[in-house]
Amino acid sequence: MRLSAEEQAMAAGERGVALREAIELQIAVGEFYGAERMVAVTNAHMMGDIEVMGDAGLEHLRRLAEQGAHCRVDMSTNARCFDFDWVERLGQDAGEAGKERRVIEHLRALDVATTDTCINYQTIYQPHFGERLAWGDTGTVIWANSVCGARTNFEGGPSAMAAALTGRTPEYGMHLDAARRGTFVVKVEAPLDDLADWGALGKLVGEPHQSYYHVPVFTGIARSPGADELKHLGCSLASYGSMAMYHMVGVTPEAPSLEAALGGNPAREAVTVTAADIESVYASYRNQDASCNFVVFSGPQLSLWELKRLAGLFDGREVHAGTTVFVTTSSALAAQARKLGYIGILEAAGVIVLEGVCVYILQNLSAMRAANRWSHMISNSAKIVNTITAHKFNTILRRTEQCVEIACSGVFR
Repeated sequence: MRLSAEEQAMAAGERGVALREAIELQIAVGEFYGAERMVAVTNAHMMGDIEVMGDAGLEHLRRLAEQGAHCRVDMSTNARCFDFDWVERLGQDAGEAGKERRVIEHLRALDVATTDTCINYQTIYQPHFGERLAWGDTGTVIWANSVCGARTNFEGGPSAMAAALTGRTPEYGMHLDAARRGTFVVKVEAPLDDLADWGALGKLVGEPHQSYYHVPVFTGIARSPGADELKHLGCSLASYGSMAMYHMVGVTPEAPSLEAALGGNPAREAVTVTAADIESVYASYRNQDASCNFVVFSGPQLSLWELKRLAGLFDGREVHAGTTVFVTTSSALAAQARKLGYIGILEAAGVIVLEGVCVYILQNLSAMRAANRWSHMISNSAKIVNTITAHKFNTILRRTEQCVEIACSGVFR
């Protein structure tokens, strides 16, 4: 790789041990992917919880803090695995919760903003067109690349941390024009009236096209989608297809036309998605014993508008006895939603609102499942329906109103 004078000084140890080790990691990553140089980044975002990083990650952060390392660019953190107000009630491990607190202490010593949200693009920082980032979490990356036209790869925790320290990242993958061009066309002939419909679309497109370098180009969308709809589409594409980018003609900034989205190249394939295809996604989920005692609105965390809509659907109702309902959002949005009365309505209905976490990375989730006999998990998020199967749930995707009805009636349809 061609290194600038400043990067060479880092690699030579002239800027300290922490920066030398950080840029050594980045050089190794860059050489693996064939990067020719580093590029400057302006913002970083990392997965930073004990469930993901373990004791080795905790020790890594401790060493960095001990070395006096500090972030050169602004850095935020993804969702945690603990809402500290719920540790005991959820039966989580107090020792691991203590480690999570130490993770937070070390990150703050490094000048990281521990925002604990996977929707930083809706709550903290909206990158601009062409901006270089070093973001972790698949949902944040696909949003930045697609909706904003910014540039970032899926950064692992150590590489995102390294980028925050050096202010650089290797130029490969989605930082390059060639990787950002559309590779196949998706013609949408289905009405997409619920967030779950957008997630179902992501599953239909992502599952048979699993590649970081597949970039679908959506056409035929009947109306301009809202932010939450684009969020659920992107999170689903990233979960089912490991995709880092999509285009939507007339909506996303690099797709003013189909030709522009494809970058002048012919499409490798054309796919059509109909209303029947969307319905087939819902029909594919099975619930043999009609159990419905675990309903989740999470993965990604909910926006203020999602919280408002859920409050309206739960208003005056009660969660069925024996059923658990989780809603997750960021602490900042929870504070706003509480002032506006949305959280109070949800809690009055018996909904558990967790702050700063995502359900699929909750510490001790598998033990919770067994203790509460949650054999099935029902959600309007296609992403979490896919991801949480690692904890041996039978997962079921349903539209938002159906999820609320199941939660309050105790009856699965």
